[in-house]
Amino acid sequence: MSTLLSNQLHTRLLADVQITPNKDGLPGVSAAMRIVGALLTFGLIAAVAGIAIGAMVWAVGSHTSNPHHASRGKAGVLVSAGAAILVGSAVGIVNFFSHTAVN
Repeated sequence: MSTLLSNQLHTRLLADVQITPNKDGLPGVSAAMRIVGALLTFGLIAAVAGIAIGAMVWAVGSHTSNPHHASRGKAGVLVSAGAAILVGSAVGIVNFFSHTAVN
């Protein structure tokens, strides 16, 4: 008797939920998608600007034998490159985890 009750409880707790993202469910979803796309564009533009500015600071710091500016410029280039990687792959990262099935 307890095994039957346990199996029924286990089945009810692990019932499948079939909900998927719906692009037409709420008004304004298409506008939100356009806004996020524009933010991704601005993020990539800012990353390119950061790499360029960081490279200039790095070059000037190296040329003037200023290790502080050279290291700050180098860090700026690396941080901006990392930001470009994350912003550019944001959609792919979200899609990867969205399609990951939990069994």
